[in-house]
Amino acid sequence: MLVLALLTFWLERTVREDEAHPSLRRHDPDYVVSQLTATSYNRQGIAETVLSAAKMVHFPDDDTTELASPRVVQSRPGEPRFTVRSDRGTVAREGEELFLYDNVQLEREAEEARPAARLTTSFLHVVRDRSLMLTDRPVLIVEGLRSLAGVGMEYNNETRELVLRSDVTARFDTLPGEHK
Repeated sequence: MLVLALLTFWLERTVREDEAHPSLRRHDPDYVVSQLTATSYNRQGIAETVLSAAKMVHFPDDDTTELASPRVVQSRPGEPRFTVRSDRGTVAREGEELFLYDNVQLEREAEEARPAARLTTSFLHVVRDRSLMLTDRPVLIVEGLRSLAGVGMEYNNETRELVLRSDVTARFDTLPGEHK
């Protein structure tokens, strides 16, 4: 009888706890924003990063933010502008990390001595505070007549260091009249 009474008490308490916190079990958004544009400024008050998305949905149970058709434009004085877009994305760490999925395209505008560049992949992890872009998926980078392809990439925007992890192939063509 004592075991039956303890089991009944435990079962009743478990059921009441579950009923008291239905939001802990559900993955419902607490807000939805359409046609989002968010701008980050540097210390001098100059716009540095603009994030836009067709739709943003925030979920309080796991504090995730999902983006539909995100686009990020980064402009720093004296540097070429970077634009990255994808079909969908997720924001973490209060906007410091961005995970981009499906049809990811990153474009760097041309500089004085370098043509424009385009990177394509299916997944890209952007870590803003460390100026890193990472992927473990196949990536293709095209700059003028040059191209690099590989699986897995790490790019540091501060040092302009690019590392391709495996299956790397490269093609370096020259224009007529250029020195090889």
